[in-house]
Amino acid sequence: MRMDFFIMKKYDAMYIFANVAKDDSIDGLVEKASNEITRLNGKVLSTTVLGKKSFARTMQKKESGVYVKIRFEIDAAQVALLQSRYGLLEDFFRVQILTVDARREAAIIKQTEEQKVRDAAKAAAMERNAQDDAGTNNADEV
Repeated sequence: MRMDFFIMKKYDAMYIFANVAKDDSIDGLVEKASNEITRLNGKVLSTTVLGKKSFARTMQKKESGVYVKIRFEIDAAQVALLQSRYGLLEDFFRVQILTVDARREAAIIKQTEEQKVRDAAKAAAMERNAQDDAGTNNADEV
């Protein structure tokens, strides 16, 4: 008995849309990008619109574009097909798809949590010092 299974991996895709006139059209383009992912049995995890940015130099007579980052899971074998489908769509100026490194991401999350703990401890220490100073000032006045 043969069992087919897919290995879903996480990816980050950076999209540049150069012919965007309004915010309404960017939502349609993001939806079009997401639909291509789901059409290939992928799952969109998050979407972040990074905003309009100027290019360092003019490319194909375009000076700026709207950048969008989408994180998704898809079978690794489908990524090349997804990339080629995006190449056929005129609305997509540039698309770059990168694999998410799970170990690196876990390390970044751990560092962020440790930094939050240090910041909270530092804020608590500053508050204690402020209260001690206020208590010392009140004792001096008496």
